[in-house]
Amino acid sequence: MKKTTVINSELSTVIAGMGHMDWLSIGDAGMPVPMGTKKIDLALTKQLPSFQDVLKNILAELEVQKIYLADEIKTENPEQLAAIKELLPNVEIEYMPHSQLKKDLAQTHAFVRTGEMTPFSNIILESGVTF
Repeated sequence: MKKTTVINSELSTVIAGMGHMDWLSIGDAGMPVPMGTKKIDLALTKQLPSFQDVLKNILAELEVQKIYLADEIKTENPEQLAAIKELLPNVEIEYMPHSQLKKDLAQTHAFVRTGEMTPFSNIILESGVTF
């Protein structure tokens, strides 16, 4: 049995298959996922699992060099933004309109759906290298 943090088999497989500059996205329960994008649905009920719990779990196994967030998170969910910055203090952030972030999900290896119920709790993680 796997000893590391991510034990969800679908998610573990996606992370293991990622290379430098590949994208993985995590989002709230309401985020629309483009047709053709793999969706790993972890949502159980409202707030379970939370966006932060899933992000922390993924960050234990994925090297991240850059993140992409919606501009709207700055005003509509500053608490979530502060929590993201705390988890990724030295990672470059690129902001874009939420409409663009939704379109860019089509370029991710997978979208991980959480039970999060706060607005604009969505992120694209760009993988880095460990060497």
